[in-house]
Amino acid sequence: MIKILFVCHGNICRSPMAEFMMKKMVADSGISDRFEIASAAVSAEELGNPVYPPARRLLQSAGIDCSGKYARQMSKKDYAYFDYLICMDNSNMRNMQRICGGDPESKMYRLLDFTDSPGEVADPWYSGNFDATWHDLERGITALIDQLM
Repeated sequence: MIKILFVCHGNICRSPMAEFMMKKMVADSGISDRFEIASAAVSAEELGNPVYPPARRLLQSAGIDCSGKYARQMSKKDYAYFDYLICMDNSNMRNMQRICGGDPESKMYRLLDFTDSPGEVADPWYSGNFDATWHDLERGITALIDQLM
């Protein structure tokens, strides 16, 4: 089983969107039994909060249920447990490395690094553009699944 942890700043927008989008994509492909997928934050700012309402609505419009998801902060234990720790941007990467004491096993990636146009996933918290984030996540997750399979 491949264990993936998606990570963003607060675990209320990008990383839970990625978690639930990938869960649906692998379920639709009949390969969900090959994956364990979760998400977390590098910050403690949103701990215990549900998925941000605009993100939740966008997921629901695609038939994806994220109820029961509450923000949690990643810990050094996550590094030992997960095979891939996949973040959304450079700031997330720096914070993941700080939390985990580096990346000695090369498990940390930015999601869009799996695509043919690496970069940062659009942050809807500042732009309000959840569609751009959706597009980035869909592109990154598709490339990730292709590479893993």
